[in-house]
Amino acid sequence: MSDSTPRITQPYLEQFSHAAVRILGKVRQLRGEQATIDAGGNIQVYLNRDAHLQLNHAVEIIGKVQNDLSVKVMASTDMGPEGNIDFNAVEAVVDATHRYPEIFYDKAQ
Repeated sequence: MSDSTPRITQPYLEQFSHAAVRILGKVRQLRGEQATIDAGGNIQVYLNRDAHLQLNHAVEIIGKVQNDLSVKVMASTDMGPEGNIDFNAVEAVVDATHRYPEIFYDKAQ
């Protein structure tokens, strides 16, 4: 399972330093090649050339957590207006992912 990208929210960033992760959040701010997303708290992300985010849209990011707990984006998917996503369900999935890690990812990352 070394290619797994566990789903996380902002409170889990520190546990996954230097690991590839998957985050579903709301785009709150765009500044050039940087953005801030809200995923259980604000996360600073550094965009790649293929990232085309829009304010107030939901976005799924696959990226690598950096030393400063920012995320360097490897891939992103615009999920449409944030109102289309049930973020309570997203948080429940993240909670289940970390409650039962053996099902979702290799905890020895």
